[in-house]
Amino acid sequence: MSPTEKPLSVRERLSEVRYEIRGELARRAHALEAEGRQLIKLNIGNPGAFGFRAPAHLQRAIIDDIDHTDPYTHQLGLPAAREALASAYRARNAPHVDSDRVFIGNGVSELIDMSLRALLNPGDEVLVPSPDYPLWSAATILNDGRPVYYRCAPENGFLPDPVEVEGLVSSRTRAIVLINPNNPTGAVYPRELLERLVAIAQRHSLLLLVDEIYDQVLYDGAAFEPLAPLAGDHPCITFSGLSKVHRACGWRVGWAILTGAHARTAEYRNAMDLLSGLRLCANVAGQYAIAAAVGGPDTISALCAPGGRLYETRRAVVEACAASEHLTLVEPKGALYAFPSVVGPAARGFDDHRFALELLETEDVLIVPGSSFNVPYRDHFRVTLLPQAEVMREVFGRIDRALARRAEAATKVVPLKAKTRNAAA
Repeated sequence: MSPTEKPLSVRERLSEVRYEIRGELARRAHALEAEGRQLIKLNIGNPGAFGFRAPAHLQRAIIDDIDHTDPYTHQLGLPAAREALASAYRARNAPHVDSDRVFIGNGVSELIDMSLRALLNPGDEVLVPSPDYPLWSAATILNDGRPVYYRCAPENGFLPDPVEVEGLVSSRTRAIVLINPNNPTGAVYPRELLERLVAIAQRHSLLLLVDEIYDQVLYDGAAFEPLAPLAGDHPCITFSGLSKVHRACGWRVGWAILTGAHARTAEYRNAMDLLSGLRLCANVAGQYAIAAAVGGPDTISALCAPGGRLYETRRAVVEACAASEHLTLVEPKGALYAFPSVVGPAARGFDDHRFALELLETEDVLIVPGSSFNVPYRDHFRVTLLPQAEVMREVFGRIDRALARRAEAATKVVPLKAKTRNAAA
């Protein structure tokens, strides 16, 4: 091959990045759909794809101001939208909040990347939950950091052990990531646990990065505790947006609220301001819905209460796993996902990625392998709770059918020792 024909090389660290939510399996699903297959796709928490709509008062807010959306706005976001967010978070008792420390982005994803880019030097470490939402790992790696995983074990309800977390802190650790309510597990962190994690951050001067995008998606009386009030003067960034609670993923509106004593956060705030300016500004039209979202009526709680669509779909998943001899589930207390594990004979030699591909090919169902969320085990998978309950019952019927085939095949395998004994006889 001549030098002029040499293919382009890519960044080496991309080989460390995984995002199976939209990866190989999703590409295979797209190919199957092109062949005319009708799939049930449970890989993405995308409310609009399942018939949800953003609340009417949010749509109206954008329509009413559409004539003002052509120019760039301030790099941090529309002043009125930032003030509405600052006011809403002050009402939650978040300390040291003013509009100059509110950053609006093209979804939370952009802001996660910016927050790590403003923080990390090559080789710095970030404590990340396992399982995590894999963007956190990817953004850490692509900003030349190293994710260090703290266990959120199934046997502990997917809650972390603060003693284990603190044992992972090194001289290179810069931040702790918390995802509450959790994606992919649905765990909701109790106040006492959050206080202990804040204390670790305080002892080691670590920035708290808190993903609270599902803060109002709660089931069965689960109580959400915002972290910023518990952190007080300690530096903390809270991430949220319109995508989940307000069912407006495609609008790409997220925000990050920087709290903590001004003297401790001023340099970091200026770094975030610089990075915000480099991308000019976030999507302007969607920002006009922010004040209506944080100051308007509650449109999510009814969906999460008994009889509500999300609640009933969650109930269908919980009941399906309880009735299955092949599945077990830590019941999700919040967020839009369930994270079942495979047990019994079906779990012998189980590989989550191989099973996800088999399920797609044979049962027309797309799930996400649990190992995609940076866990060391391969017996879990994630599904979104967004379909109707009857669809989810059908889905788990298909999953159980596929697992039954695996269990039957596993029990037919004659152990090697038994084969040897038979040959000797």
